[in-house]
Amino acid sequence: MHLIITDARSARTRSIHLSGVRLVLAGLLLSLGLMLVAALLYHWVFLKGAREGWPVFGSLVKLVVKDEFEERDKFMRANLDAMARRVGDMQARMVQLESLGDRVMGLSGMSPSDIPKNDGRGGALVGARNLSMEELQATLDDLEKLTNQRVDWMTVMESRLFDQHIRKKMVPTHAPVSGRAAGSAFGWRLDPFTGQSALHTGLDFQADTGTPILAAAGGVVIAQEFHPAYGNMIEVDHGNQLVTRYAHASRTLVKQGDLVKRGQKIAEVGTTGRSTGPHLHFEVLVQGVFQDPQKFLNAGTGKADLALAAASKGAVVAQQNPTPAGR
Repeated sequence: MHLIITDARSARTRSIHLSGVRLVLAGLLLSLGLMLVAALLYHWVFLKGAREGWPVFGSLVKLVVKDEFEERDKFMRANLDAMARRVGDMQARMVQLESLGDRVMGLSGMSPSDIPKNDGRGGALVGARNLSMEELQATLDDLEKLTNQRVDWMTVMESRLFDQHIRKKMVPTHAPVSGRAAGSAFGWRLDPFTGQSALHTGLDFQADTGTPILAAAGGVVIAQEFHPAYGNMIEVDHGNQLVTRYAHASRTLVKQGDLVKRGQKIAEVGTTGRSTGPHLHFEVLVQGVFQDPQKFLNAGTGKADLALAAASKGAVVAQQNPTPAGR
């Protein structure tokens, strides 16, 4: 292509020769220029008119984006409904957890009325109308708050139950000699050495020398010594001013300061000290006062706290400096 450009003022002419490649490049540049101008016009005129509410442009924008908004709204509505159903399921499970929490509270000794109840906002999720995003968010916030409260209360109940479990393990309800019934009971009797009335401060378990002596409860050994009356003796502190004593042992297997578990072998039956034959003399003291060990052994796991409470109130008091008597 050959172009001739003439300048009327200077009467000069200029010729431009365009080859095929140049012509194609010129067409591409012209097309790009037109596209750029169109884009600028679109942003400057069309979008400006839509934002400012020009009548014609506003209608055109509504027609263009109407379908897009409808699809987006359907998608959001479907997701909101699905979330609402999930939240409804969560609230139903929360009600079940509340019921379970009430039962566990009874086991931990706490009153179910102490725990805050659900305010019932979950009813909105099963209504006929659709929930808005704000309502759904408010329901989720309530669930989160209630869940945090439940976590706090469950932690308290766990602590209570653990404390009860430990207390039961620390109350002497385990027989100190396995498979042996108690012989001489706690109380007043004729002393086998003097023949006079004397208070027998514990229970006697007749057994062969070397028979294992077991800890009636978990605790700390506070004494392991030879006593003129008790012979080889062990004392175990179980906390709450509760102490058990094991006397007349032929051999002791623990020392002062040792931790012992419930049912652990701590000594062997013997006849050391003030004794007429091989047996275990077993005592229970609460706040330094002798108690009837049989009441603790009879109480068992379920009523160990009752036995300890009765002993603490002085159900059996023996404050007369009794002398441990042999069998």
